[in-house]
Amino acid sequence: MVALYIYSFLAGLFAADGVPHFIKGITGQKFQTPFGRSSSALVNVAWGWANFVVAGVLLHFAHPRAHEFRAASLFMLGFLIMALLLAHGWMSQAAARDKAK
Repeated sequence: MVALYIYSFLAGLFAADGVPHFIKGITGQKFQTPFGRSSSALVNVAWGWANFVVAGVLLHFAHPRAHEFRAASLFMLGFLIMALLLAHGWMSQAAARDKAK
C-alpha cells in the first residue's frame, strides 16, 4: 500500500514537470531543461516525453487498479504541488528579469 502512495504521488510530480517542456518543444520554442538554460525545442520534447514515461512506469508499479481513488488522488496532489512549485519558480525568475531591466 505504501508503494501505491509513493509511486502515485511521484508519477504526478513527473507528469506535471513534463507538460511545460513538451508544450514548449512542440511549439518550437526554446526552454530551460536540466541540460541548459536555453535548450532546443527537440531537447524539450524529449525531456517532456521522458518525464511522461517515468510517470507511466511509476503508475504501472503502483498497481493503481487495486485502489483507484487513492492512486488518482495522490497523482493529482503530486501534479498540483509540482505545478505550484513550477509557477512559483517562474514567477521569481520573471520578477528578477523585470527588476534587472
